[in-house]
Amino acid sequence: MNISIVTIGKLKEKYLKQGIDEYLKRLSAYAKIEVIELPDEKAPENLSETEMEQVKEKEGERILSKISDDTHVIALAIEGKMKSSEQLAKDLDQLATYGKSKIAFVIGGSLGLSHTVMKRANDKLSFSKMTFPHQLMRLILVEQVYRAFRINRGEPYHK
Repeated sequence: MNISIVTIGKLKEKYLKQGIDEYLKRLSAYAKIEVIELPDEKAPENLSETEMEQVKEKEGERILSKISDDTHVIALAIEGKMKSSEQLAKDLDQLATYGKSKIAFVIGGSLGLSHTVMKRANDKLSFSKMTFPHQLMRLILVEQVYRAFRINRGEPYHK
């Protein structure tokens, strides 16, 4: 399975990088995984609704340029469906079973994802009704994907 994490914004915090690197290393035994970091759109603090949409659209174009037509796209979005770790594991297992070998998880910038990206997404996944920094979501996501592979293989880790 080929998994991409397409994300807006550079990861600056060393502790998050270390955690993500650890899970990426562990995941490499189960799947080919890559993180694609795209620059966020520079914008002033106080944006109008129209300006926010323009920023999201520009970031969305960057995201979609990195996703091929045969990729199953899972957008991380607050309005997405919340799932248990076991359900995510089952979903990933079913995608593999039905020949979906390319999966892209998409994490938007601080304003979220554009309508275009949301329309392209095959699934929308929410980790919580709470808002998390998108850098922290990367760490949570790679840990959950790792956990899913462990669950699917019946290996110890999941509690």
